[in-house]
Amino acid sequence: MQSWALLLGERLTNEVLGAAQRSDDLVNFGFVIDNRKCIGCHACTVACKSEHDVPIGVNRTHVKYIEKGTYPDVTREFSVHRCNHCEDSPCTKICPTTALFTREDGIVDFDDDRCIGCKSCMQACPYDALYIDPNKGTAAKCNYCAHKIENSYEPSCVVVCPVEAIISGDLDDPNSSISNYVSEHEVTVRKPESGAKPNVFYVETSEDILDPHATERSGEYLWTDQAAGVGHFAKYADSRLGASDTNSMIVQLALEKKARAANPRDRAIIRDVMERLDEQAEQPKRSYDQPSKGVLWGWEVSAYIVTKAIASGAYLVAMIAMFAGIIEMTDELWWQLTVGCTIFLGITGFLLVKDLDRPERFLYVLLRPNWDSWLVKGAYILSAFGLVLACNGVVLFFDLDRTYLNYLAVAGIPLATLTGIYTAWLFGQASGRNWSKDRYLTLKMLVEMIILGVASIVFLTSSELIYWATAFVMILLVCRHAHNTVIQPQLETLH
Repeated sequence: MQSWALLLGERLTNEVLGAAQRSDDLVNFGFVIDNRKCIGCHACTVACKSEHDVPIGVNRTHVKYIEKGTYPDVTREFSVHRCNHCEDSPCTKICPTTALFTREDGIVDFDDDRCIGCKSCMQACPYDALYIDPNKGTAAKCNYCAHKIENSYEPSCVVVCPVEAIISGDLDDPNSSISNYVSEHEVTVRKPESGAKPNVFYVETSEDILDPHATERSGEYLWTDQAAGVGHFAKYADSRLGASDTNSMIVQLALEKKARAANPRDRAIIRDVMERLDEQAEQPKRSYDQPSKGVLWGWEVSAYIVTKAIASGAYLVAMIAMFAGIIEMTDELWWQLTVGCTIFLGITGFLLVKDLDRPERFLYVLLRPNWDSWLVKGAYILSAFGLVLACNGVVLFFDLDRTYLNYLAVAGIPLATLTGIYTAWLFGQASGRNWSKDRYLTLKMLVEMIILGVASIVFLTSSELIYWATAFVMILLVCRHAHNTVIQPQLETLH
């Protein structure tokens, strides 16, 4: 028994050993999931949790169940989901601090010490493979057991799988078993339309289990009571335990109504419900999945879009109106504009920091930047626009030549425009969400900025109540639109 355990613990594969020893060739690690063999035992999930000390409520790898047919002709299918170690990984591009990075061997790994908990990587991943560690407040995911690969061992999930349904190795090595698997079998990947070029391949897998829209996410599965507090939301779990379960309440009320059913109208209602259930019976049903991670960017992000649009829009509209001769910029108006824009820009910065799960690391965005990320570019744009406002304050405070304010406006106008719209490009990098498919998002944010800018200038230059009321309504409408823009795409399931 001891020798068997030792053999299992030190199991090696030729392709992993060969890949570790080859120094002259590039390595490209990947997985093959053979759905013909998978029995849905969750051994891979448990082994991964044990290997990496993954907290309760989140997973680096998990098994999804779907069921098809009607009794007695019912089938169940399993599928293992995890990070796809994409060749063109969206998460590494959007990460502002290079906490996520692609190694030379193709493994997409992460660095806890650099992560600020901004959750942008979770929005960018088309496969919902990342989570926020509730203990550390940093992003984590499958890293292919890189520490084992470096010592020529296989990932824990591969070692523990009782039916060898998970195959790992070098996809670029024609002699590896994984390469042979891919070439000899009909394989598919999840969401090929994402363009991420995933390196996890599935053998004989139905589209119903790979397509997140093929089955409805009910949120109620066996052993998923932790859905009230997952990852980023774990700190709110206790306060959400008493949340009402709407679906269960509806079922309960229906049963109570049936028990009392005495009149024809009640029987008609029940019959209508049963007919609808019969119509849905033939549809594939998701019978087990990991809990939803919920809305990751909440009111803080939608509010920050509004506050920075007010700051940038007010300045932009005022400067354009000034150069067009529409309004005269008096010292009083200059002070009101500068102070007001500075306040709203400061609120913007506060909201951005507040939304981080590791707010004490917010300076990493500036000090450890990943220049591919629009989070970094946006931070520098905000800083540059803030510098223009600060220079305005210096000119006004020290009573310098007001011509300097006009010179500053030459730099301030493009910076204010970029401040208002750069979030559209950040959302565009979040390829896991529908933001990236919205071709007009930049234009929408530009329009929002101008509307809020006009409304702000109305408050500064007019004393007419009707104008104030109109401006207030405009602001409310933009706030509602910004909220829907941020929240609605996050309600869509990704796996």
